[in-house]
Order: sequence, then C-alpha cells, then structure tokens
Amino acid sequence: MTNDEAKQDGKKKKLFKILAAATSSLITIYVAYYYFIGSRHVATSNAYVGAEIAQVTAATGGVIKKINVNDTQMVEQGDVLVVIDDADSKLALQLAKANLAKAEAEVSQAKSNYKRRKALKKIDSVSEEEFTNAKNDLISAEASYQAAEAAVNQSKLDLERTIISAPIAGVVARRQVQLGQRVQIGTVLMSITPKDQMHVDANFKEVQLKKVKVGQPVKIRSDLYGSDIVYHGKVAGFSGGTGSAFAVIPAQNATGNWIKVVQRVPVRIELSAEELKQHPLQVGLSMHVDIDVSN
Repeated sequence: MTNDEAKQDGKKKKLFKILAAATSSLITIYVAYYYFIGSRHVATSNAYVGAEIAQVTAATGGVIKKINVNDTQMVEQGDVLVVIDDADSKLALQLAKANLAKAEAEVSQAKSNYKRRKALKKIDSVSEEEFTNAKNDLISAEASYQAAEAAVNQSKLDLERTIISAPIAGVVARRQVQLGQRVQIGTVLMSITPKDQMHVDANFKEVQLKKVKVGQPVKIRSDLYGSDIVYHGKVAGFSGGTGSAFAVIPAQNATGNWIKVVQRVPVRIELSAEELKQHPLQVGLSMHVDIDVSN
C-alpha cells in the first residue's frame, strides 16, 4: 500500500468514525427525547375551536316590527334583539279576558242553581235528575272557567314573547330575519356565538389515545395569535364515535378493495374563560393541541 493510499484509507476511517459518532448521538438524543418528552405528550394540529351556539327562534308568530342587531354585533344576555308586532297578541288577550269574565259569570250562576237545588233536595222538593243536572252544570262551568283562565295566561305569554331577548352574551351570527317579515313559531331568526364559553375539538389518531384520560392538562396554541399565546385547558371528554362514523356519507368498508385507514376520534378540550377574555377566539379557528399524558 502506497503512502497516498494509506492516507486516503485513514481519511475514510475517520469519516466513518465521525458518521458513527453522529448517528449514535442522534439515536441517543431521540431516545432521550422520546423517554422524557415524546412518550409523555400527544399532539395534533387537526383541531378547531367550537362552541355551544345559541339559536334564537320565534316563540310566537307575527310580523317583524323592529330589529336591533346585525351580524358581528356584540350583545349581552337580556338585550332586546327583535320585536314582533303585538297588535294581534293584544287583541287575543282582550278576547281571552272577555271569555274569562263570561266563564266566571257562568260559574257563579251554576253555583247558585246548585245550592238552591241542594237545599230543596233535603226536603225532597226536586227530583234526583234535576239535582244531578245542576251538579253537572256546575262541574262543566268550572271546567270552562279553567280553560278560559289558561287561555288568558297563554295570551299574556304570547304578548311577552313578541319581545325576543338574547339568551346569552356573545356575538350575533347568521341573522336571517328581515324587517316586515312574517314569522311562524319556531322560525330561526339568528344565532349567537358565546365569547367566553368555547372549547376545542381535537381530532386525534386512534393510536394516540392509549394514555389520554379525562382531566389531563392541555396546552393549546392558535394560528390566529401564533406561538406567543398559549391557552391552558384540560381534557373534557371523548366523542361517542370516530369522525368518519358521523359523516354525512359514512365509509362502507364491506368491500373487496378495502384499505385500512387510521381513524380519528374527536376529543373535547375545555378552555379557560379568563384566557378567552384576554385573547378572544372565533368558532372554527385552527388550533394546535398538546396533551400531557405523563400523569
């Protein structure tokens, strides 16, 4: 072996040693990372902000008289959102009160008749049939009075329902009602998204959920604010099925060309109300979720 060949061979051995040392270091770093960090955390970026959106519907029918809000407007609980023309409701209440007064008079008359015949019955001055008819008339009059009283209460309730207030504090979204529109009971008018009662739906792979338990701490970052803002939450619960199981068109795996696909299970993460006040979120925003499964 010549001198040059020996030098070249020495360089190759030196490079192999460096490569082996680097590979060994990388393996050591990976094992240490997995043991101390990786095995104690599960993370996903397939996560989105969700909320229990309040749907505002009409509890009585009528023509829309006034609308006080628009989309993106912030409202407090109890703020008046929509006013329905109450002319029909007022007339219905007047009619119900008149029927109640009539029913009250009929009860009074029936009671008088019943009392007279009851007194006469003791001295056998009226027949059994006439006494029974008087008693039945009283029962019927009292039932009519109760029905009339219920109609008055219903009319009062319908009149109160012409003023529609916000059930929760939040932001108005998807307003569908217009001024002058005639609505029926159950017509959807708008939705309200809460600002301090939001959660995150994180879709984890099924192979990641072995150590995930309810109550474990979670760190969440949003694409909106970047990595500088960290939300702290906890695991609230697991969905009753995978995302594909609840799809509009679920997968049909009973076919000859079936291919196994790793499924994802939605996990609900509770967020801190105080942190949401400091850094508000909107429904549907993308989030990065990291669950500490060491405990």
